[in-house]
Amino acid sequence: MDASGDSTATTLARELARAYPWPVSVGDDLRRSAAFLGVDVDAETVVRAGYVAAVPASLVVLVASTLLAPASPVVTRLLLAVTAGLAATHAVHRLPVGMAALRRTRALGETADLVGRAALRMRLEPTPERAALFATRTGDGPLSESLESHVRRARGAPESALESFAEEWSPWFPAVDRSVSLLLTSADAAEGERSRSLDRALEAVLDGTHDEMADFASTVRGPTTALYAFGVLLPLALVGVLPAARAAGLTLPTSAFVFAYNVFLPLVVVAASAWLLVRRPVALPPPRVGSDHPDVTAGPHRGVLAGLVGVAVGWVGGGVVASWASPVAAAGFGLGASLAAHYYPMARVRRRVRDVESRLDDALYLVGRRVDDGTAVETAVEDAADDIDGATGEMLSDAAGVRRRLRVGVREAFLGEYGALADVPSPRTRGAAALLAVAATEGRPAGGAIVATADHLRELRRVEREARRQLSSVTGTLANTAAFFAPLVAGATVAMAARMAETDLSLSGEATALSTGTLGVSVGAYALCLAGLLTMLSTGLDRGLDRTLVGYRVGLALLAATGAYLAAFAGASLLF
Repeated sequence: MDASGDSTATTLARELARAYPWPVSVGDDLRRSAAFLGVDVDAETVVRAGYVAAVPASLVVLVASTLLAPASPVVTRLLLAVTAGLAATHAVHRLPVGMAALRRTRALGETADLVGRAALRMRLEPTPERAALFATRTGDGPLSESLESHVRRARGAPESALESFAEEWSPWFPAVDRSVSLLLTSADAAEGERSRSLDRALEAVLDGTHDEMADFASTVRGPTTALYAFGVLLPLALVGVLPAARAAGLTLPTSAFVFAYNVFLPLVVVAASAWLLVRRPVALPPPRVGSDHPDVTAGPHRGVLAGLVGVAVGWVGGGVVASWASPVAAAGFGLGASLAAHYYPMARVRRRVRDVESRLDDALYLVGRRVDDGTAVETAVEDAADDIDGATGEMLSDAAGVRRRLRVGVREAFLGEYGALADVPSPRTRGAAALLAVAATEGRPAGGAIVATADHLRELRRVEREARRQLSSVTGTLANTAAFFAPLVAGATVAMAARMAETDLSLSGEATALSTGTLGVSVGAYALCLAGLLTMLSTGLDRGLDRTLVGYRVGLALLAATGAYLAAFAGASLLF
């Protein structure tokens, strides 16, 4: 559901809810999730909409089962219709809860950055209120917005903003409570003890992230293995035994096969993927890059044009492989090319942001050491720009150039309208720049805080690498299966089944119920569904469901899967 009041989802929910005027009961989980998402419909409307959604879902399944399998028992069709209605109701009721869980997971990935910004402000001035305000002003996202709301409510209240913030988020991430407690304790500590307390606060949140990800990595292997077995291996293996089943006297209607592979199995994979994603404790999100970024100059026509070219190439190329392969190839190449072309400029900006962040800790360390030795921040930044190569050094050089040309301060040189970070959507880098701006007014005492921040960023990068490494066996298998393994197996299996069907026809003189065309199109469509869904799951487990990142990776996976499916079918047809 979209947070905008004019979104299609909220409008549809209101329209459906009007058809159910009776009182409803709402669980605390749904009410809390709707409030967290900030949707323009209340939880009662969602519950009413879910009850009404059961009616069209049941009717659609009942009509479809009657048309596709008219010989099936009426009781079976009614049972399917009732099941579809109950599933639709449950899906509507759980959708806000799942979306809130995903948004909360992404938000918690920014905990270490937020605590780090608060801690560095505490090193300069041991005032929790100023630290909380600094952390909100130098970051964005749900976590910063939540802390900002606590800062507003805490004015004149006995409880500090950090304390109420920790109470809100600790049920989902217990390390927040311990980290904030150490931050608050450091405010009253002596100078030497304060630094140790702040270091322990950072360690607490980093250790919490590491432990949460380690536990999740150990528990997710079983469910993903089950998904791999029952969503990929078993369905594709069954395709190869269809001719043998017919020889044994077992026949499978075409409508049942199409429904199983193009409706039922994709829905099962969607449900399993959603179940896994909402249980991810912490996501380490990439920087958000939207189509409104200044460096994203290509409009939607780029993706449309690439999609049209992909459809044309796929239609012609698929027809060369097999007469039935044209629609599969056109769909795979067309959609894949459209997504990849549309999101490529955003992926390019994201890579640049990652390059800027790659040596940020080294840059801060060099600047901090010079400031601690008595060098002005402005001069230290210029000196560090000469010592740091790559995108990080270029960013420092740009900031130094802006400061000299426009005769502005450190903050404007980095974060101003024409600053070096004006078009760099990196909360981590912008937070570091805000620290340098504060250090420019604090002078030499800020040098130690800058060095400590550099150590924190280095440790944070280590934890992020470790977290992704723990999940790499799962996410890597899912990504490779989506793009290569599943379509290769699918193409080879269809070729084998087609050859067995031809042999059966030559021996018995009777064609099988499932033609090669129906088999190839249905299995190909399922392989493309797996390419999109498993890539989305792999990306979501690794980096969270960032729209641009998912779109770009899904586009590449569809292109690879389509080519692999056609190549496997063509190659296997020569062997069998």
